[in-house]
Amino acid sequence: MPSITCAYLVNLLILNLPPGIEFALCLGAFVVNDFLLMSTAPIAITCGDPAGVGPEIIGKILTERSDLRGKLCPIGPASWLNTLDYAHAKEVGDAGFLAQPGEPTVEGAALALEALDEAAYGCRQGRYSAVVTGPVSKAWMSKAGWTWPGQTEYFADRWYGEPTMAFAGGLLTVVLATWHIPLSEVSNHMNHETISRAVKNAHFLAEKLADKKAVQGPPRIGVCGLNPHAGEGGLLGYEEQGIIDPILDTLRATYPGLSTAQPGDTVFHRQLMGEFDVVIALYHDQGLAPLKAVDFDKAVNITLGLPFVRTSPDHGTAFGIAGQGRADAGSFLRAIELALRLQH
Repeated sequence: MPSITCAYLVNLLILNLPPGIEFALCLGAFVVNDFLLMSTAPIAITCGDPAGVGPEIIGKILTERSDLRGKLCPIGPASWLNTLDYAHAKEVGDAGFLAQPGEPTVEGAALALEALDEAAYGCRQGRYSAVVTGPVSKAWMSKAGWTWPGQTEYFADRWYGEPTMAFAGGLLTVVLATWHIPLSEVSNHMNHETISRAVKNAHFLAEKLADKKAVQGPPRIGVCGLNPHAGEGGLLGYEEQGIIDPILDTLRATYPGLSTAQPGDTVFHRQLMGEFDVVIALYHDQGLAPLKAVDFDKAVNITLGLPFVRTSPDHGTAFGIAGQGRADAGSFLRAIELALRLQH
């Protein structure tokens, strides 16, 4: 596997260079990975908080889907990995650590962070081709040194990129222009950089998810307006006419299936009816409220725009049912399948 060796050697240099040179060489290493490494390395599967439902869901998938076993590398505590009967795994944390389902601890949160570090740096070194992350508790992680708003921002920091948060796997496919910022700040982020990045990644995701035999023409991208009724021609807000639509107009030559700003109260229904392949929501709850209303147990969280693929199930740690065998593995399985698909 020459690509892994090449990327690994480049990253050995990167880890010992000043930040500016590190960034430049890191981009080169990512190009090496993308050009030469066609998913020959396994996908890293982080355990998430070891007291949550992540470990039991991963174990269930590895048991029931033998076709995936050689393609995945679970990362977590030895006490959990020893129960999996799985040769290709990576131990992190103290060898004597033992999680109690439903009882989160700072030590467990620190282990979850160590698993993320192993996955992130392992991708840079060519040991993993992508990452599927188990659910974590940001409240507990913050007690263990976590400083990022979410895992999307964490991987953007580790992989040197500008990410886009997206969701797929069920009835709706949604890309967010902004996410972990206060609602009062959203309008200040409506600029060419934010909107064009969301459109570019929405186009990429729609192309990857398309049925090539059934779909003809460019991806159809619906864009939510910011104000009620998309501003109602300026009566209910100026952002659509003054900022959003002019930017979309400049992008339409590159993305001909791109809409103008549409009323957010109907655009998701129109996607369900087949009018759009993907919808761009301008802020977190504008996209996540309809998504979770129809795809609560099906959606997959996707980090787009970075050098490596990262997906995760769109559910939390569920400490209240951990260890009881009640957790649904469907979303996590779709996250794995989507990670495999997005790599190619």
